[in-house]
Amino acid sequence: MSRNNNKPTSLVTHLVAGGAAGFMEACSCHPLDTIKVRMQLSKNGIRNAAGQRIGFLGVGLRIVQNESFWALYKGLGAVVSGIVPKMAIRFSSFELYKSKLADSNGVVSTQGIFLAGLLAGTTEAVLVVSPMDLIKIRLQAQRHSMADPLDIPKYRNAPHAAYTIIKEEGVRALYKGVTLTAVRQATNQAANFTAYQEMKAVARRLQNLDELPSYQHMVLGGISGAMGPLSNAPIDTIKTRIQKSAAKGSGWERFRLVTSEIYYKEGMRAFYKGLTPRVLRVAPGQAVTFMVYEKVRSWIDIFTDKVQDPAVLPARK
Repeated sequence: MSRNNNKPTSLVTHLVAGGAAGFMEACSCHPLDTIKVRMQLSKNGIRNAAGQRIGFLGVGLRIVQNESFWALYKGLGAVVSGIVPKMAIRFSSFELYKSKLADSNGVVSTQGIFLAGLLAGTTEAVLVVSPMDLIKIRLQAQRHSMADPLDIPKYRNAPHAAYTIIKEEGVRALYKGVTLTAVRQATNQAANFTAYQEMKAVARRLQNLDELPSYQHMVLGGISGAMGPLSNAPIDTIKTRIQKSAAKGSGWERFRLVTSEIYYKEGMRAFYKGLTPRVLRVAPGQAVTFMVYEKVRSWIDIFTDKVQDPAVLPARK
């Protein structure tokens, strides 16, 4: 497959490819995120009838038993409604920042890729992820049974949750934990894009390929996706506790209160609650995201004549 690099990939391409990738990622991996949130919100650990701590599989089974299978998808509406702009902003801003950091020959250094990822993560956090995350966490924290129509929760769905939060706590409440969300997303995308871009370049060079097959995009995306959660688990736990709470006060006061409460009452290990389901959710999520994104973008490139597919070209005589 030969690529024409004269024309830059358009924002519409990033929007469609990123949106498709995000939708597939959300639908396939959201149950793991719900389990992660429940584990992070449990101050004394989730235990069985014998008083023993249970792991992420046990937590997931308990949710299904007590609240039905569909409870694993609580908050999915908030995620899906933000996926298209989130992924559009992530990929388009990353490419924009990367182009600004390129040298005169269009080459971007590893440090430049890392910085572009850092800025892209910050951009998506402020514009989309922070309010979307808060609504999702409020929905996931509810322990009502979705199999019982008489068990009515405080927040019925994502729009109702947003309306209720704004009505009771004000618009600013949607941005609780925005600083920590920005730090988490920035470090996530810096590690994610840097690892993916570098591994992709090595794989293409070793195989002498212009484009990698889809399964390789999936493998590389999964490996790169695990980098962020491993580097910023404490930040994510603190952010989740802050966003779940309806407490008043400045961002610094909430951060100090939650951090000290976790440390003194639960110990250092509590900062890493939910790490396993988070890695198991983010890593395959990024595997799906990069695989679908690369494939959809290549389809759009073919459709717009940016990439010429040998399979559809007339045979040479």
